[in-house]
Parts: sequence; C-alpha cells; structure tokens
Amino acid sequence: MKTKLLPLFAIIVLFYGCQKNTNSSQTNSSQNSNPKTTSTIQDNKKTVLDFYQKMFGDKDISAVDQYIAPEYIQHNPNVADGTEAFKKAAVKWFEGKPKTKIDVQHIAAEGDLVFLHIKNTRPDGGLKSTIDIFRLKDGKIVEHWDVHQDVPEHSANNHPMF
Repeated sequence: MKTKLLPLFAIIVLFYGCQKNTNSSQTNSSQNSNPKTTSTIQDNKKTVLDFYQKMFGDKDISAVDQYIAPEYIQHNPNVADGTEAFKKAAVKWFEGKPKTKIDVQHIAAEGDLVFLHIKNTRPDGGLKSTIDIFRLKDGKIVEHWDVHQDVPEHSANNHPMF
C-alpha cells in the first residue's frame, strides 16, 4: 500500500506546485516578476539538469562533489545522508551500466525546489516513471526526495504516464 501511495504523493506535490504558480497570488506574481528570483529559479533548474545528466546519465561520480553540498539530506530510505554515502551507493548502482541520455519529461521549480519527471528504461526493457525533488541552497543540492513507479503494460485509462 505504501509503495502505491508514494508515486501519488510525488505527483500531488509536483502538480500542487505547478497549480500554485497558475493560481498565483499577488505575492507570487511579484516574486515571479523579480528578475533575481526568476534567474535563481532558472539557475537551480539548470544545476539540477546538469547534475542529473552527469551523475545518472554519464555515471560520473564526480558530479556529487561538483553539485552536492556536504550537508546533503537524503530522504530515500535506501541511502544514508551525506555525499560519501551517496557516492558509495551510486558506485553499486552504476556497476556495468552504460552511459545514457536522461529522458526528462517535465521540470518545474518553485522557490528553492526543483521537480523532475524522468522516463527510465528498466534492464528488462520496461519503463519506469521517476519523480525527483531537489532542494538547493547557494547553487548546491542540499536535499533530495524520490519516488519510482513501474509503467504498466495495460492502463485503466487512455492517458499516458509521460
């Protein structure tokens, strides 16, 4: 049951953030029109995209030192906090895996958060939908959440997951 609720939670968080921008209050409108805020949000999106491709596409562990802050907080229950724990886990994930181009389906950002929706191919050729949420501070990733959902062969509706 928990496994099925996690992807739903991530999607709700992602779309709540997008909806909040759509129905922005006067405060949000003034924030979005502030060139410095807009620039920071765009910089954060670029940082996350660059990190994600270098780390998970190119399988380059040095991305951790380049993009992740030492005080990194990890909410994935399979990985401990901190950069060294992240690098140690990634070495195992990447063992024998080829470089790939990351297939980003959606990206959204609000404040210090960046949301990615990724289309992944599993080793068996099936698809997996991944939502990653990153919090940034001073241009570095300081916190991360993620959820994963296998894409079923048959859906109860005609709406694609991507």
